[in-house]
Amino acid sequence: MQRRRFSLILSVLFASACAIAGGARADGLIRNTYEDDAHRFAIIGHGFTDGGEKRLTQALRDNDDNDVAFLVVTGIKGANEPCTDKLYQKRRELIDDARRPVVVLPAGSDWSECKNSAGRSDAIERLNRIRELFYGEPNTLGARKLALTRQSMSPRFRSYAENAHWSVGKVLYATVNMPANNNHYLNEAGRNSEYEDRLVANRFWLNRLFAIARRDKLEALVLFSEGDVKALSQPTGLRALLRSAVPDNDGFAEPRRLILSLAQKFRGKVLLVDGTRVRAKPAIEWRGNVGHLAAGADALEVVVDPAMKSLFRVDQRKVEAAKPAKPAKGQ
Repeated sequence: MQRRRFSLILSVLFASACAIAGGARADGLIRNTYEDDAHRFAIIGHGFTDGGEKRLTQALRDNDDNDVAFLVVTGIKGANEPCTDKLYQKRRELIDDARRPVVVLPAGSDWSECKNSAGRSDAIERLNRIRELFYGEPNTLGARKLALTRQSMSPRFRSYAENAHWSVGKVLYATVNMPANNNHYLNEAGRNSEYEDRLVANRFWLNRLFAIARRDKLEALVLFSEGDVKALSQPTGLRALLRSAVPDNDGFAEPRRLILSLAQKFRGKVLLVDGTRVRAKPAIEWRGNVGHLAAGADALEVVVDPAMKSLFRVDQRKVEAAKPAKPAKGQ
């Protein structure tokens, strides 16, 4: 009897060990462990939400295989769709049906471009509502979960739940709320309080992310935002000293300078991924240790492999497969 009981205990322990080794946990969270740290992630560009719910649904399905560690969805709605609770809730349910972990990146059309029935800006109220619906939990959306560390866990920045970080292997990933419409910088005097407050929060967040990456001696830091901070076009040398080199109304000027300054003190790679549109085939462009990838209207998969010198590579086969088929002649 004792021998049978001992065998049963051993069987349970062995099964638990196998589950942990395979990355699964009873609470639904996936451990961030991958053999040799090689993995891949998917980005669903904002063009899929612009194209309606059917395109977004298809993109989620096409990038939902087991090879993908997580998906990042840029925005939950198109610019021509209403900023209503009903639509927000419907998109939340749609994204939650995905089998892989999903991180939602806020886009300008989700909040900063929203207006109320009187035609006035409803940006702050809509952003707060999105925070309640999409960023209220310490993990990703989707059936499988990845644990997230949100900036809202810091008492000083409790509102900024959309900024989150997580890690896979030796790479730290993070979202930064910087919408494409010039980071929601408004030219009208006295109306930039939201932008200025978020600038302070993002400054703290970026410093924190680079500190973690340096402390843990990580190989890379990947930053996701809808807006392009244009880090690779930042003037250098004498041009950088000229005030005219950067317009006063550039909403990305400060985060761009900060990212480049912090990247110089980091030995690893810094990859900036945004939702801007590109005409050419999506590819990563590098300047020193800083890289830029514009997802635009594409659904991309990025291979992360420490064996590669560049560490990151866009899977072009997935890019071609994601493009809609051209209509036949005569149609």
